[in-house]
Amino acid sequence: MVNPGKQPPARKVLVLASSLETIGGIQRYVKTLNRALREILGDEEVLVLIWGAQPQASNPENGKATREIGAEAKLRFAMRTVRETLSWRPDLVVATHVGFAPLAWILQGLVGCRYWSFAYGTDVWAPLSVAKRGALARGARVICISEFTRRRLAELHRIPQERIRLLPCVAEELTPKGADVAPPWERARNERVVLTVGRLVSAERYKGHEVLLQAMVRVRQKVPDVLCLVVGEGDDRARLEEQAQQLNLGNAVRFLGELSDGRLAACYDHCDVFAMPARTELNNAAPKGEGFGIVYLEAMMHGKPVIGPNYGAPTEFIRHGEHGLLVNPEDPEAVAAALVELLESPQRARRMGEAAREWVRREYSYARFVERLDALLRDGDAGHPAR
Repeated sequence: MVNPGKQPPARKVLVLASSLETIGGIQRYVKTLNRALREILGDEEVLVLIWGAQPQASNPENGKATREIGAEAKLRFAMRTVRETLSWRPDLVVATHVGFAPLAWILQGLVGCRYWSFAYGTDVWAPLSVAKRGALARGARVICISEFTRRRLAELHRIPQERIRLLPCVAEELTPKGADVAPPWERARNERVVLTVGRLVSAERYKGHEVLLQAMVRVRQKVPDVLCLVVGEGDDRARLEEQAQQLNLGNAVRFLGELSDGRLAACYDHCDVFAMPARTELNNAAPKGEGFGIVYLEAMMHGKPVIGPNYGAPTEFIRHGEHGLLVNPEDPEAVAAALVELLESPQRARRMGEAAREWVRREYSYARFVERLDALLRDGDAGHPAR
């Protein structure tokens, strides 16, 4: 938490964000950011303007006054933001997505405020428009959630290193919400459970559901009582269910759909291994991959060993052999071998899970996020506008 002996930086912060009602890692990250800004600065010093949501009353949880703009055109949102800025006179504008960076650049010219732009993953892994690239270069700071994205940002968009800072994601503590919730399946006595969590959408096939299902065929040969739980929903679910049938996996795979926090927590608590062989593809046409990978953190927070990719952002916080195993995410045999290794060595798996839990609690808790954000706000007076 913030050191009570230190005075918080005296500034008014305007946050520009998309709808926070949808499900996704960025939305959860921005909610955490808003909460932390409020905690550091106070409710009256944080104003959040949200584009693309249905009109509703102000919500004090997200700042002084969360103005739900509704599905207005970008121009109308920009005009509304300009009016609010001229009236409220913020010291710092936070563009929570690169799409808001050009608007923040305009606000800097109008009232002389500094601005930060946030970068997550695929949003900046490919070439950007002149306006977005110029806005990133002119801001006081570009905040990245991973070192992988920071390197890509510097190499591809030539953002000066001194203007880039890191603010990693946090693990949500779901266990209290699910401590008394029964798991959403009836676990057999000797069952060994593999869990994967992620949206089942055709645009995100990089998450590796197909590879995991192929790996399960091999795992069953060594661990006959294995069960793979697939949590998530989307337009690709029917295809994946059909693939599981074609692979003759039968009852060894169960698709649970989208779950509440409590039921998801129960899945984390009752699984033996978490696996998501998500691959990262860097190309200028359509890059793919996890900008961070919050679900790995959640599994680690619940004391579970994780199987992840050996390339990409997740390698920054999953230590191979200590917190789990990192493998080639495109190789079903490698994924299967890692699963069998952990499922057949439960004591080693538990040691990895406990090490993972302690690591996440120390470095990726909400309290640590607040500390890092507080330091960024104090860092050289939150940065200065680029000349």
